[in-house]
Amino acid sequence: MDYTLITGATGYLGKAFAVQCLDRGENLYLTGRSADKLSDLAAQLKSRRPSATIATFACDLADEQSRAALFDDAKDLKFSRLINVAGADIQKAFALYDQNKLTFQIRANFEGALSMCLFCLNHRAERLKIINISSICGEYAMPYFAVYAASKGALTSFSVALAEECRKSGVTVTAVLPGAVHTRPDVEEYIKAQGAWGKIAAKSPEYVAAKSLSASDKGKKKLIVGGANKLIYYISKIIPGCLLIRLNANSRKHTYKDAF
Repeated sequence: MDYTLITGATGYLGKAFAVQCLDRGENLYLTGRSADKLSDLAAQLKSRRPSATIATFACDLADEQSRAALFDDAKDLKFSRLINVAGADIQKAFALYDQNKLTFQIRANFEGALSMCLFCLNHRAERLKIINISSICGEYAMPYFAVYAASKGALTSFSVALAEECRKSGVTVTAVLPGAVHTRPDVEEYIKAQGAWGKIAAKSPEYVAAKSLSASDKGKKKLIVGGANKLIYYISKIIPGCLLIRLNANSRKHTYKDAF
């Protein structure tokens, strides 16, 4: 029996992936930090498709020992899909971090995702499709969002490189780069603050999940989600670097979000 492993499964985007993979007939192995939320999600999914096989394991991907416990729990399973959704979108000036919060964000956004990739490669079914949820922010230097953008940029670079390494092995890797996604109340407030552009560029979790799965099915290495985000990406290529950084700084210097 093959499984689809989804990290960050209890979040808005993770749930959207879980529902769509469930509807595809896939067996699910779901992880998140809260055992209670995972149990509730599994019950909801079971009510949607009673015949589904759904396993859960609470894990903090930023913690090496917690990941080791998950690996021990799943060591006898085979995985045909991995969807790395979990991450931390802390947004503030770098000088306002403390060492623990800095380590947590880098591990959650980058180290944890790579660790899950390695585990699934070593416990793969005949074919394995990996989706790593990165961010369009990772394509730019982002003052006041510097750690998040840098960690997501690293995840995108890794994903594209791994895709090439695995090109003839039955493994595909897709880096997905969404912009804002309609999720938590604080994210909704940020989208509203962007005015008309925020309304156009932001996408629903269901939209992002559907586009990601479609791109993965086609073996794409990299997907920028949404026409507006593609447009700004290509426009950014012709803007002088120093000006682009200044524009990014001005758009974010008054935003403070200390998630998780």
